[in-house]
Amino acid sequence: MQKSMTSTLPSLQSRITLIIIAGALVLSAAMGTRQTFGLFINPFSYDRGVPVTLVAFAIALHNLVWGFAQPFAGAMADRHGPAPVVAFGALAFAAGLAMAALAPSGVWLVIGLGLLVGLGISCTTFGVVLPAVSRAVAPEKRSIAMGLVSAGGSLGQVALVPVAQGLRQAYGVSTSLFVLAAILCCAAPLGLLMTLPHGKVATQSGATGTSTASAANTDGEHVSLRDALHQARTHRGFQLLSLGFFTCGFQLAFIATHLPGYLLMCHMPIGLGATALALIGLFNMAGSWACGWMGGRYRQHHVLGWLYLIRGAAIALFFLLPKSDTSVVIFAAVMGLTWLGTVPLTSGLVAKVFGTQHLGTLFGLCFMSHQVGSFLGAWLGGYVLDVTGSYNLIWAATAILGAVAAALHFPINDDRVVPPVRQPMPINTRVPTA
Repeated sequence: MQKSMTSTLPSLQSRITLIIIAGALVLSAAMGTRQTFGLFINPFSYDRGVPVTLVAFAIALHNLVWGFAQPFAGAMADRHGPAPVVAFGALAFAAGLAMAALAPSGVWLVIGLGLLVGLGISCTTFGVVLPAVSRAVAPEKRSIAMGLVSAGGSLGQVALVPVAQGLRQAYGVSTSLFVLAAILCCAAPLGLLMTLPHGKVATQSGATGTSTASAANTDGEHVSLRDALHQARTHRGFQLLSLGFFTCGFQLAFIATHLPGYLLMCHMPIGLGATALALIGLFNMAGSWACGWMGGRYRQHHVLGWLYLIRGAAIALFFLLPKSDTSVVIFAAVMGLTWLGTVPLTSGLVAKVFGTQHLGTLFGLCFMSHQVGSFLGAWLGGYVLDVTGSYNLIWAATAILGAVAAALHFPINDDRVVPPVRQPMPINTRVPTA
């Protein structure tokens, strides 16, 4: 029996590795494509006559749709597995990009880049991919595994931003968007590779350091979805985590959407915005892995608090100091190191407190706050620019929110919640009469 168990380990570990690679590729396609949207604001505005506010609203809307759709996408993946959810999301994402490429007016741009892209990205990013990885690996390896997937997902940002920029300059907006849509179609089947065989999961033996196969990873007793939602809703740490995640969405969406235009307003070189976004993706690979590594060794909410402090300080310094090619590169590097490291830490903290059985749903609810922040960051950037003629107010708000988020994370209680005790059904003791 020992020999049989040992022989299954290489195939099980290979399957887990395949899940991590497939998850990273899906994230690369989805997040890399999303990171290019800031490159299309000026072309849509100047070449097609669409107001900047409307383009920013379309990009902001996809964040809002993504946030409200994420709990449902996570719940579907919890119930049916990631394969059908990823396939649907990738095709919806691609359809939205194609509609934006052909959009004859701002209304169709909003439907494509806002509604369809929002639905698609909710099914192809963290709320679906990270729970699949969490269930496949041992609890003590969970944080580093999610960090690896998030880091691998940054490959798309590094590769697709310069590709989209080059295609846009050489062939126009439509061709660039159609190529991105084709890449997403190629990612649609990868969800089939993101599930272990039924009833298998890797666990770690503390005594021997060897892996074994055991029952499905539910981290303890079975908890109904209704009970899990009640536990999250009444848990102060979950509330603070969700509020802090709002800041992450606000900061990232504002910078990803408006940094290229802001640099042009500062009389920086035309291609520097695309270079900065690509550098953010490059350094995010190291940052996501490092945050996952630290989350496995230190208390995750403490790491999150320091991450938000560093990010807020970097934003404040970049805004206040003179702009140069060097300062832009340094800012992009620091932002990349703190960019998406919040995601494996936040997802890992939710899994630590509530378990993995309903992780997709619970992380989706937390992520909804993130996307409300993303909507406001992207839309308010365009609105403030139109009203005041500058980004000054929004830069200041973005920096201040970093300190607020840090203050929210440090007091979080990360103890595992106690599953509710169900009273046994009373036994009918009535003696039947003759």
